[in-house]
Amino acid sequence: MTREELMAVLEKKRMTEIIELIEDAEQGELEELELVESLGLLMEQDLNREVIQLLESLGVTIIYISGDDEDFEDDEDDEDED
Repeated sequence: MTREELMAVLEKKRMTEIIELIEDAEQGELEELELVESLGLLMEQDLNREVIQLLESLGVTIIYISGDDEDFEDDEDDEDED
């Protein structure tokens, strides 16, 4: 899928936040993106893969974390608030 096709699909589905991520990456404003590996970025697997491939082609480093890591970070944040 080309960038234009992908953007058209995202616009049709009104996924404005994903479009903004791609635009930020194109402008060099997004260098890294952390994703929970089991969730990805989008629920639709094929679209998720296409968006991630586009972001990587734009120089964005995708950092996969496990859901356990995310839970641990949330726990640390909770402890900091006490």
